[in-house]
Amino acid sequence: VKPTTPRCTVPKAVPVGKSASLHCHENEGFPKSTYSWYRNSEPLSPDTKAKPHNSSYTLNPSTGTLVFHAVHKGDSGHYSCIATNDAGFAKCEEQEMEV
Repeated sequence: VKPTTPRCTVPKAVPVGKSASLHCHENEGFPKSTYSWYRNSEPLSPDTKAKPHNSSYTLNPSTGTLVFHAVHKGDSGHYSCIATNDAGFAKCEEQEMEV
């Protein structure tokens, strides 16, 4: 079963140095969806080795949670999430997070 459009929760504004949690979830898809996050249409890698050094976040593809440990100005942008399974994918509306 193809995933439905996921619900994305993105904080509107986060003070520099604070943590921020972004959530993405849908529960219609079968098999269970995996989630990927995008900032300004660029994919955010769940692999810590592939990340830019100035960014500190944790991305869990199975829960759809993206956590920034200490945000900085460079983390501002438009975030969206894609839920994917064997039957297809669905994307949530892009939302802006300001730091």
